[in-house]
Amino acid sequence: MNELITTINDVIWSYVLIVALVGCGVWFTWRTRFVQFRMVGEMLRLLTESAVDTAKGTKHISSFQAFAVSVATRVGTGNLAGVATAIAIGGPGAVFWMWIIALIGSATAFVESTLAQLYKQKHKDSFIGGPAYYIQKGLKQRWMAVLFAILITLQFGLSNNSIQANTICGAMQEAFGWSPLWVGIALAAMALLIVFGGIQRIASVSSILVPVMAVGYIILAVVIIAMNIQQIPEVFKVIVTNAFGIGQIAGGGIGAAMMNGVKRGLFSNEAGEGSAPNVAATATTTHPVKQGLIQALGVFTDTLLVCSCTAFIILISGLYQVPELNGIALTQSALQSEVGNVGPIFVAIAIFLFAFSSIIGNYYYGEANIRFITDNSSVMTIYRLCSGGLMVVFGAIASFELVWNIVDFFMAFLTACNLIAIILLGRYAFRLLDDYRQQKKKGIKEPVFHRSQLPEIEDEIECWE
Repeated sequence: MNELITTINDVIWSYVLIVALVGCGVWFTWRTRFVQFRMVGEMLRLLTESAVDTAKGTKHISSFQAFAVSVATRVGTGNLAGVATAIAIGGPGAVFWMWIIALIGSATAFVESTLAQLYKQKHKDSFIGGPAYYIQKGLKQRWMAVLFAILITLQFGLSNNSIQANTICGAMQEAFGWSPLWVGIALAAMALLIVFGGIQRIASVSSILVPVMAVGYIILAVVIIAMNIQQIPEVFKVIVTNAFGIGQIAGGGIGAAMMNGVKRGLFSNEAGEGSAPNVAATATTTHPVKQGLIQALGVFTDTLLVCSCTAFIILISGLYQVPELNGIALTQSALQSEVGNVGPIFVAIAIFLFAFSSIIGNYYYGEANIRFITDNSSVMTIYRLCSGGLMVVFGAIASFELVWNIVDFFMAFLTACNLIAIILLGRYAFRLLDDYRQQKKKGIKEPVFHRSQLPEIEDEIECWE
């Protein structure tokens, strides 16, 4: 069964999704007039201002908290184990393709998160929304919306959590010799305590964990890079030359480098996958574009910053050429070679924080989409037990290859479904961006959107009165 899933994944990723992801990213980049590059300053301004708003203790979900939850799911296993896997299988050139998919994919992230804000709905103390909502309201295709809701629940709420648990348990076993089963049970108990608390608790936990874990890991990486600064030109040379199959050191040439770079890049930054829009929709803001810009910044934070840190550490160590090393073990060994025996322990702690925050963030993606299908409380209880409990324990004891193959399988179909929707609805994101820019040109510091500004779909928009 594992071999069959591997074959299907290779066919889908080699011939369909790479072309679709890159094509959409290029189109959205061109159509938004390179929004991800031209408006970086505005992204940072919005993020810092919403962080101040969070500190005031308001009950709504701020843009910063929505950013923190989405980055919590992005910054996780993909950054430590995923990058290592991409390099081990596809060679150093996979890093180049991870960068490319992030640079152009950030425009895709902008479009999908802006649409999520446009079509969001009111829900208790916050809002709720995401691709399932803009597919149903924007495309008026209930069947497709339900299909997406099912796929994202299978992908994030269930299979993704098994990967997070698998990586945590592997890191703990490598560093401390702890039993994966018992670590998995402890993880499940902790996750269940939080997921039964709802999005407010998830947002609060993530807004604390994400900055701490990301900053700590980046500081360590910068120190290691500074200690080996003379190797950095060679590292860049190896990445670029291997990206095009030149001087291949590991992996299977340009095809393997591109496929693994795109797969692991998408798993890490999620641009186009349709996951981050579920959290983007929960934010309280004055204009849909604001959350679109902040989520585009999240892609940069994840791949160009955190993933690059891991890649540099691994390439500096040279251990990516050892066939026996893969996944989190490769990252731990690379750190050990640079900072000594404290390396595996640091990675174990970092991966715990990274992956645990991803578990609770992934859970919310499933919750938001199950609520889209049904309000049955029994269904939600079963899902919580499966997401925070059963799949965490399964991931702890399952094989490394099996959990990654399952995730790649569901990720392919989930991404394809979302890309179709945002291609068809993207024109509204473009119009919202034009409106935002025009208001900024008029000197309006905080642009405001009203649904009457899109009269042809005003009846389909619940919020923005």
